[in-house]
Amino acid sequence: MSVQSLWAKTAKPFINQTPSLTDSINTDVAIIGAGYTGLACALRLAQKGIKVTVVEGQQVGFGGSGRNVGLVNAGLWTEPDIIDDLLGNDYGPRLYQALSEAPNRVFSLIEEHGIACEATRNGTLQLAPNKAGLRELDRRFEQLTRRGAPVERLEAADTQSKLGSSYYQGAIWDHRAGTIQPLGYATGLATAAQQAGAVIYEQCTVNNLARSRQGWQLSTATGQIQAHKVVVATNGYTGNLLPKIAHTYVPINFFQYATQPLNEQQRQIILPQLQGCWDTALVMTSIRLDANGRLIIGSLGHIADGAQSNFLRAWATSQINKLFPQLQGVQLDYCWSGRIAYSHDNLPHLHALADNLITTMGYSGRGIGPGTVMG
Repeated sequence: MSVQSLWAKTAKPFINQTPSLTDSINTDVAIIGAGYTGLACALRLAQKGIKVTVVEGQQVGFGGSGRNVGLVNAGLWTEPDIIDDLLGNDYGPRLYQALSEAPNRVFSLIEEHGIACEATRNGTLQLAPNKAGLRELDRRFEQLTRRGAPVERLEAADTQSKLGSSYYQGAIWDHRAGTIQPLGYATGLATAAQQAGAVIYEQCTVNNLARSRQGWQLSTATGQIQAHKVVVATNGYTGNLLPKIAHTYVPINFFQYATQPLNEQQRQIILPQLQGCWDTALVMTSIRLDANGRLIIGSLGHIADGAQSNFLRAWATSQINKLFPQLQGVQLDYCWSGRIAYSHDNLPHLHALADNLITTMGYSGRGIGPGTVMG
């Protein structure tokens, strides 16, 4: 089994046209982090004619943007009524509306820039394994329909038909949502931003951020960047650059296993319409297929690079057998994990750290839509 991410194996690579940073340069806006937030921000700024430079310590999409499940969901984990309670009747509905339209933004960027990322917009399924989960679905369904969301509440039989498993007792089918190859989306955003005029430095870690006459100075091992404004878009991979900010969220690891491609008969039964899924269990399970018919299943946990976790592999095998007995003995081909920045209230947090220094993080496992919109 390969411990390389399936997404890294199958994504269209980003061809960076920028040489290494070896001097001191000037820019209007410096963005730290080449994930969805940083790249969406860079693309928008470059399209407006603003000089923007992206600095990435690894490579484009290295963090959560290249390691997540690939579900383009509308909204947040937090129920809409709770968002209103937390933010009030002005900001609550505004945040809900902005993020309910996030899939539109993602899929329009994909279409506009011809991003090859296996984009499929047949909705997502939130699954309930028990009565407590059904109560959660009913509560969320009522709140979503009250706000005019195009969602359907599926009973057990319809859920089984969509999923190909009799394990779950019901689902919410959200027609706004869909799935993508998550790393392919990140590399596509990077390509679009670069074509619009953004400069992207990879393998270029910022080790110090300080005020300067121009505004801010970013120092790396090989050069410096003078910027009027700085956006820190590192989310769960902030590290020691801004330690106080890194302490505002809980880092949670999420792992995934991908099977060998299913045969044609299996693909006609299991997720035949290619919806992405997650469930209401306390320890969530995610389920989806990729474009090649590989079943991808995930949950909370960490797979160290270069090593296999026997426990997590046993869990993945057991979970597949429980949900899909017809896949008994299916081979697992890939495994990988990534990091989620989990905020205490499940809401994204926008921090104005100082004049012309901002950061946004804490997507709590909903990085694709909110990350794009916040960027």
